[in-house]
Amino acid sequence: MHESAMLSLKDVTKTFTMHLRGGVDLPVFADVSFDVAMGECAVLAGPSGIGKSSILKMIYANYRTEGGAIFVRDNLDGAESVVEIAKASPRHIIGIRHRTIGYISQFLRVIPRVSALDVVAEAATAQGRPVEMAQADAGELLTRLNVPEKLWDLPPATFSGGEQQRVNIARGFIADYPILLLDEPTASLDTANAGVVADLIEVKKAAGVAMLGIFHDADIRERVADRLIDVSEFSAVTKSETAA
Repeated sequence: MHESAMLSLKDVTKTFTMHLRGGVDLPVFADVSFDVAMGECAVLAGPSGIGKSSILKMIYANYRTEGGAIFVRDNLDGAESVVEIAKASPRHIIGIRHRTIGYISQFLRVIPRVSALDVVAEAATAQGRPVEMAQADAGELLTRLNVPEKLWDLPPATFSGGEQQRVNIARGFIADYPILLLDEPTASLDTANAGVVADLIEVKKAAGVAMLGIFHDADIRERVADRLIDVSEFSAVTKSETAA
């Protein structure tokens, strides 16, 4: 793992088992290898269904890998270490998600009856930020993302889809994660709010955060991407066709 890399994939392979089709194995991709450095926003590119979201989910340990390794630079109580995600214990994974890797998608999953302000602030207080400061920061982010203040004391489950998405984005960006995974965070947002997300990404880049994202909005992708990673190059289908 290069000393500037926060995240490194080496020869990662993924296969899905189709249990409803007699346990047939469906290869998705193979030999996925790339690094993401501090202060870089790398973007996964390629057609829909090629496996971009699956790569993010493997890094976050929602999906397991069939081969290869995923390394993350972790920091626990000031002691830096490199962790291999596939070999980490469930307890270690929970800790990494708490302090090192954030995952921002277009979907919000929260506890019912908790206010939008508390949903956002909790991501910061969980990392040790004082409650009053976290709530002030949460209010600032919700304001930037055009969530009306009259909604802040209401549970996001009552919001429109777009409002829920913006609460989710605020929750992801308020925390101090060294690594951020961005799974189409601007999907379904209007131009103004998508632009706010791009601004927030620029702030995180300036702070040295390593980001890996998926953006179907070409304008946003062009604005935030330091580098495109073509997932088609790792497609198991493409590789088998080439070999044939």
